[in-house]
Formats: sequence, structure tokens, C-alpha cells
Amino acid sequence: MANEMMYQRDVYGKTLVELGKEDNDIVVLDADLSGSTRTSFFAEEFPERFFNFGVAEQSMMASAAGIASCGKTVFASTFAMFATGRAWDQVRNSICYSRLNVKIVATHAGVTVGPDGATHQALEDIALMRVIPNMTVIVPCDGPQTRDAVIAAAKIKGPVYIRLGRSKVPTIEGKGHFLLGRPEVLRQGKDVLIIACGLMTHFACEAHQVLLSEGIGAAVVNIHTIKPLDNSFIEKLDKETKGIVVCEEHSVIGGLGCAVEEITAGYGLGIPVMRVGVKNCFGQSGEPNDLLKEYNLQAADIIKMAKQVLK
Repeated sequence: MANEMMYQRDVYGKTLVELGKEDNDIVVLDADLSGSTRTSFFAEEFPERFFNFGVAEQSMMASAAGIASCGKTVFASTFAMFATGRAWDQVRNSICYSRLNVKIVATHAGVTVGPDGATHQALEDIALMRVIPNMTVIVPCDGPQTRDAVIAAAKIKGPVYIRLGRSKVPTIEGKGHFLLGRPEVLRQGKDVLIIACGLMTHFACEAHQVLLSEGIGAAVVNIHTIKPLDNSFIEKLDKETKGIVVCEEHSVIGGLGCAVEEITAGYGLGIPVMRVGVKNCFGQSGEPNDLLKEYNLQAADIIKMAKQVLK
């Protein structure tokens, strides 16, 4: 249903149960947060294939690597801050170095974690995961795409990081068939290219409508797969536009914006790229919508940046 609000983590939990019924080799791990990450759905259905590691994320990731080395497909979940920050050593050296079949599905990413504050708001996780060799990084934009991403992750071999939020997000119209690594054009326009991922994709579509009413054509592209990123696809789009705005609920350092700029610089396109994201600072406690406003992560901010890049 168009604009239906969904918790991505609810979709994740239900999809895990689907996969568990189809494949007895799927094992799920959590770090004492299964109620929040919704891996509890899998635990209720398949208690013999679910393991709670308590507040021991490093042990969980190391164990995930060991279990995967025995031929299992392991889904490991906790909050994004702990999955990527606290356990980075184990993700890099135990999972990715050996290209093991571990799928890290982290919830509660970005400032929309809300009242839990800066210590729980992962604004660096895309950068931390993107830099590791062998790691695939996916940031689905809504509930249905979360299901597609989890199913796709289960099918491919090797490490995958899927980034999910805490709050409900609206379902976005115009999405095509999910193809891992392939960006999708959601809205057409020739003046400015708005590239977004996750929650920001919805705001990018809102910005498109307002800009269109003002005579500005803004293409909107949802890049759900941050790594690997389809360079040729981005290069083609870049050549058709006057400027680019990249939007992410993440630090402007090291995330999707940097990935796009690496491509444009590599091809020598010379197109201006501006970023809507968190400006090299920590988050703070507050309600999700208030924090999105505080950190300039709304449709109005995308509109302002689009007009600025066109100048």
C-alpha cells in the first residue's frame, strides 16, 4: 500500500521466519536485544537455531564467524552502534577477512533512534562497513525493500551489512524489482539529481514534488546498495544533470556522499556535488522528528540544497 507506515525491523523479523522455514541452515544470533531487533520472531519459531549472547557483541560476531565456517548462514543482529563500532575488529578480521557467510542486520541506526541519544545513534556505520574488503552494504528505503534486501542477502555468499532504523517509515511508490547493486530511478528530472538512501529517500521524493511545482526537474535515485555501487549507472546519470544532491541519515564523512563523489571524481565529470547529512558531529537525545529538523535532514533541506547546487 502506498505510503503505508512500517517498522523495517518488524519486516526483518517476519522475513527471518520465512527464510528459516525454507532453509534449516539459517542460524540467528542476537546480543540481548531480540525484542527490539525483532529477531525474537525467529527465536519463538526456531529456538534451537537462535542464540542470545547477552551484552557481548564482540563474542557474538566471533561466534557468527565460527558457525558460518561450518556451513551455516548466520544472521547476527543488534543496534547499529554496537554491531559496527564495538565489534568492528571481529567483523573485519573474523568475518570479512575469510569472506564468511554472515549477514549483519543492524537496527536503530541514525538520529531517529531518538531519546537514547548520541551513544546509541550510529552516524558512522556506513563508513565503517564500506571500508572493509568483501563487505556488501545495503540500506533499504522502506518496509517492502527491507524484505527484498534480507532475502537477497541470504542468497549471496559472503558478508553483508544491512542498515535499518528504529522508527516507522513510509512505503515509497515507484520502486521496481530489487536488484542488488543496482540503483533505482524513482522520479524523473533533468535539472538536478537527488541521490538518497534509507529514510532520506522518502524526503527526496517529497522534495521532487515541491521542486516540480516550482519548475525545477529533480530526478530521484534510491541507492539501496552502497557497496558495491554501480559506477557506470551513476556516471550515466551524472552526465545528464547539472548538479547532484546526496542525502543520508549518516555523517557526511565516509558514507553515500563520499561514495558518489569518488565516482564523479574518478570519471572527471566536474559536476557539483552537495550533501544533506549530519555535519561531523554527534547526535543528541530528542524525538525523532525534532532531531531530523535539528540536523537539517528534511525535505525542506533537500530543496534548499538542490537550488543551491543549481546556482
